[in-house]
Amino acid sequence: MPSKFIHRAYTLFVASANYLRSPLLLGIRVYFFWQLFQTGMGKLGNIAKVTQFFSSLGIPFPGLNAWFVGSLECFGGALLIVGLFSRPVALMVFISMTVAYVTADMEAFSSFVSDPDKFVKADPFVFWFAALIVLAFGPGLISLDALGKSIFRKPDLTSTASSRNPR
Repeated sequence: MPSKFIHRAYTLFVASANYLRSPLLLGIRVYFFWQLFQTGMGKLGNIAKVTQFFSSLGIPFPGLNAWFVGSLECFGGALLIVGLFSRPVALMVFISMTVAYVTADMEAFSSFVSDPDKFVKADPFVFWFAALIVLAFGPGLISLDALGKSIFRKPDLTSTASSRNPR
């Protein structure tokens, strides 16, 4: 008897908590990717300095990579805010931030297990982690991806056919 009550209470709790998923994902997208958007705008606005920094790190084709990274952060950040093409863009941001760790802060990246504080306090972490969350869970229901899915969803042909031909 008590186990049935506990099970029902837990099921109700989980169902209620599930309603927080999309607002939480929206909050993550807006808060963190607005910052990424601004970072990208800053890079595009001062591309010579970014190119020089990439050259100092030994990144090949520093000018091209500076434009690519700045554009990804700016336009990818904007796409992630509105939740459009979220998973592919999140994958590109995740890869870009991993490259940023490896090239600009290898010490923090290599201390992932030995000194997690150093890893978490590194500049790319918040964008790396937010991109990983969107990549894994999607943008949520409050997004253009979800709107597009609902608009372009094909009708279920099996339910239509079975309603016309009852057996």
